[in-house]
Amino acid sequence: MVASLPGESEVGDRGELRRGLPLVEERDHESLEREVTRLRTINAQPHFWQRWRGYWGLSGPGWVQSALTLGAGSAGSAIFAGSVFGYQLLWVQPVAMLLGVVMFSAIGHQLLVTRARPYDVFWKRLHPSIALFWGLNVLLASIVWQLPQYSLGTAVSIDILDVVGLRAPKGVVAIALLGIGTTVCWSYGRGSHKAIRVFERTLKYMLLVMVACFMLVLIKTGINWSEMFKGYFSFHVPRSREGVTVVLGQLGAAVGVNMTFLYPYTLLARGWRKEHKGLKNFDLGASMFIPFVLATSFVTMACANTLWSRGVRVEGAIDVAHALAPLVGLTSGRLIFSLGILSMCLTTLIVEMLICGFVLSEMFRFELHGRAYRASTMLANIGIVGAFYQTPFWLPVIVSSFNLLMMPVAYLCFFLLQNSKGYLGGDVSRGFKGTVWNFFLIVAILVVGAGAAVKLLSLL
Repeated sequence: MVASLPGESEVGDRGELRRGLPLVEERDHESLEREVTRLRTINAQPHFWQRWRGYWGLSGPGWVQSALTLGAGSAGSAIFAGSVFGYQLLWVQPVAMLLGVVMFSAIGHQLLVTRARPYDVFWKRLHPSIALFWGLNVLLASIVWQLPQYSLGTAVSIDILDVVGLRAPKGVVAIALLGIGTTVCWSYGRGSHKAIRVFERTLKYMLLVMVACFMLVLIKTGINWSEMFKGYFSFHVPRSREGVTVVLGQLGAAVGVNMTFLYPYTLLARGWRKEHKGLKNFDLGASMFIPFVLATSFVTMACANTLWSRGVRVEGAIDVAHALAPLVGLTSGRLIFSLGILSMCLTTLIVEMLICGFVLSEMFRFELHGRAYRASTMLANIGIVGAFYQTPFWLPVIVSSFNLLMMPVAYLCFFLLQNSKGYLGGDVSRGFKGTVWNFFLIVAILVVGAGAAVKLLSLL
């Protein structure tokens, strides 16, 4: 257990930190208080299923995380795993996300207890260079990872239009994606509790559509139940160098460095407090873990059924959609699969914009509404050039390298804060619970570190 961090002495020293976001707390205080009152009633329910039913209607930040992590990268990883290894690696994504949920639960615990802004905490409690490196990493990643969202999103949109007999130039499709993304993202900065809830529900429904599309494709291709159970519970690791690289890479990259910044700020923006602890844990499970596992598993199994079984290797999502068409029908295969991929890209595109708003608002100390917020979100849309030009090979390599270095550092920082009495005071987890929590946090750090090392070596 870590007693305190450098520069800390008393629990009361936390008061100098910037706490809370006035986005909702000052501009829509009454709505927030009504939610807290409702939550207290839900928390008082004697049975967990009664509480869960109430939590479902209040969940939100977890859907934002799912929208970010389920993007072009997740689609590519799931397609590769299914087409090359069949059902064998189904266990990897659930384990990776479970470790992410453990870390995010700790991050959420710190946030609800202190309500301090994490960038400010990193700057004042750890070191300004760590905060700056973290923020710049997240900002750069949000711009660069927007490139594949526009690239793949535009490609699948054109493919969908082709299926129904329509045609549109790349420029029109890319601008349409930009318009949809901007409209949804800017609703976050309207400064009301209702607007943020509408934003989160929009992402929620888009993600549910995505999962439904992939499920329909899987139902059409069929499920090998015995192989599925083996895939989830045998924890098979291929002996080939390629297989080991895939496993460690997926374990280390299911949760990106962007999410370590995004998650606590979405909690702050909702005005969540100590009363939200139960809701926070439910939200991470129901809104982040389950959608991610379902979506990636459905894609992996569909590719295993149609590609791996025939020894076919594909380059990407468009190739998968075309490969599915003769096997499961043009509409149910190519169209529905492409709609699911489009939902993946669009939700991630929206959230990358939001992240730019969060990072720049912290660095330059403006609030999340008005012209400053809207201008900051548009920085991510430099990535629209990805719809027209192939991303230079060296660009994602450089950004990935910095991100992979920052990820275990960010995890380690939150681990230290989780055990700091000077920061959390009496809310530091002690005894058996604290030991168990620290064990899994250390495992998460080691796994992320190993995944980062493997991916960095593969880039050399």
